[in-house]
Amino acid sequence: MEADRIPVIIGAGEITERPADPREAHEPAALMAEALRRAAADAGAPDLLPALDSLDIVNSVSWPYGDLPAALAGQLGVRPRRLVYGPVGGESPVRHMHEAANRIARGESEVAAVVGAEATHAVAQAQKQGIALPWTTPDPNWTRTRGRDFLHPLSVRLGVADPVSVYPFYENAVEAHLGQTPAEGQAESAALWSRFSAVAARNPAAWLKREYSPEEIGTPGPANRPIAYPYTKLQVANPMVNQGGAILLTSLARARAAGVPEERLVYLWAGAAAVEPRDYLNRDHYHESHAQNAVLDACGRIAAAEGAEFTTCELYSCFPCVPKMASRRLGLPAGMAPTTTGGLTFFGAPLNNYMTHAAAAMTRALRERPGSAALLYGQGEFVTKHHAVVLASRPPRQWRLPQDYSVQADADSRRGPVPAFAETAEGDAAIETFTVLHDRDGAPHHGVVILRLKDGRRALGRVPGSDAATIALLKRTDRTPIGTPGRLRPAEDGLQDWSPA
Repeated sequence: MEADRIPVIIGAGEITERPADPREAHEPAALMAEALRRAAADAGAPDLLPALDSLDIVNSVSWPYGDLPAALAGQLGVRPRRLVYGPVGGESPVRHMHEAANRIARGESEVAAVVGAEATHAVAQAQKQGIALPWTTPDPNWTRTRGRDFLHPLSVRLGVADPVSVYPFYENAVEAHLGQTPAEGQAESAALWSRFSAVAARNPAAWLKREYSPEEIGTPGPANRPIAYPYTKLQVANPMVNQGGAILLTSLARARAAGVPEERLVYLWAGAAAVEPRDYLNRDHYHESHAQNAVLDACGRIAAAEGAEFTTCELYSCFPCVPKMASRRLGLPAGMAPTTTGGLTFFGAPLNNYMTHAAAAMTRALRERPGSAALLYGQGEFVTKHHAVVLASRPPRQWRLPQDYSVQADADSRRGPVPAFAETAEGDAAIETFTVLHDRDGAPHHGVVILRLKDGRRALGRVPGSDAATIALLKRTDRTPIGTPGRLRPAEDGLQDWSPA
């Protein structure tokens, strides 16, 4: 492949700020512009910004812009001919990078960037203090849409329609499938998250710059309240940050013309993507993700074809079950911290934009490891959308960069029969997986159980918070309640309550 068709990452820029007065904080568009300037400066080629021909903006929700692309173009003083505002999804920065590389490989682009930012912390502080922020005039017609219409209404009514309440279904199912006791699974999560925090403590762009012990992370308390069993506050993504990140890509020919040193180039070899059914009740089980497995397997083959191994990984880390499942699939060494960034709890979770920061951290790491390869894996929604790319500090032996990166057919071929869902049911039902939701004081509010009926159908049930004995059964640490038989009965409010037989 000619050098003008070889895509490379040449610059990474980040900004993290936490002023005492929220009025001194920059709005998201300004954070994005500064991150782009820093990416160009990192490449040693600030003159490339006016030459941007493609700019993907990661979906941003902390400020109600009427036209975010226009606001960013105004802050930057540059409007690329291709200026695209992306959809919601934690995997989206990886997809944006991959597609930018593909456009360069097709000869449609020479200088491209991916950028995103959030200022959730400043917005929250201003609201708390009753302060008006001197930012771009908000759109009076803007409303935050939760976008949960693809979920069953019963999931929404039971309060299991957000990531923090859905991922525990996977966490608990994975533990049971592996034969772990809840205590063993939770100890593994706490130790893993402690390793993530150690990486964040060394990352200048991180929000929380200190290492937490496994005991601090896994032990519930006033500063670490339980949220959705088995997760505590220190095990969930932290969106209350002011952070912006940007990645700058060019063709190899353009990078050389700009004087970017060869040792600072990062090559995108190839990647893969696949999705699960959007409604998690339409999946065959909860102890693995077929889409995740297909994507990781494909990236493993990409590396193996080059005679490379992943010396560095960034595995999406909104909740512990995701990197735990991915690490096992990849066969990573026990005790490895599969991050160069620090994770969405400790580095921070600027909503959809974490993986842009992860790409920045990975770029720095690869520059320090000549000849090495790395995996950048992102995920979105509810273990739903999966996208990964293989990055390296050397070019591949043979340029190929397939334009079709979907491994959806492979993922679908692995999927088993999906149980029919029974919206209303009564009678015998055993726990397939579960969680317990807690109030802001840490007290159990209610439990939610995904159940299997005697005829094999799937159902949802509630465990009222007042049923202390059953709540205690769900939260036992010495034995999983998965598989426990019980009865599903209609409640006065129209929901269905479950109790053990």
